[in-house]
Amino acid sequence: MSTDTTASVSTHVLDTSAGRPAEGVAVSLAARAGRAAEWVALGGSVTDADGRCKDLPALPEGTTHVRLDFETEAYFAKKQAEAQQDAPATRDSGVFFPEVAITFAVVPGEHYHVPLLLNPFGYSVYRGS
Repeated sequence: MSTDTTASVSTHVLDTSAGRPAEGVAVSLAARAGRAAEWVALGGSVTDADGRCKDLPALPEGTTHVRLDFETEAYFAKKQAEAQQDAPATRDSGVFFPEVAITFAVVPGEHYHVPLLLNPFGYSVYRGS
């Protein structure tokens, strides 16, 4: 929840290759107060069955920049293993984007919903509502 002196952040991940929410993606949150400041790790969460992180930590007062780190390699490795349980391996098991880092600026009093649209060979993000 944002206040007059802090911003707030939420996210969700959609697997566009499957047309479904991406469950089980680990997400880490970091913040800094000013462009030259050091990043401070605040904690993280894991996406639920709806692809949402409902328990990301609050941002500290003075936060100007936020970074969300999505651990996509484990998600795609699990998805590929499940798909190949009954079939032989048909392609390279490497992941093109093993992680996705999204950095954005925030201002106090605003809420920032930043969805990640993900597929094995690309991703996009936007400021949602």
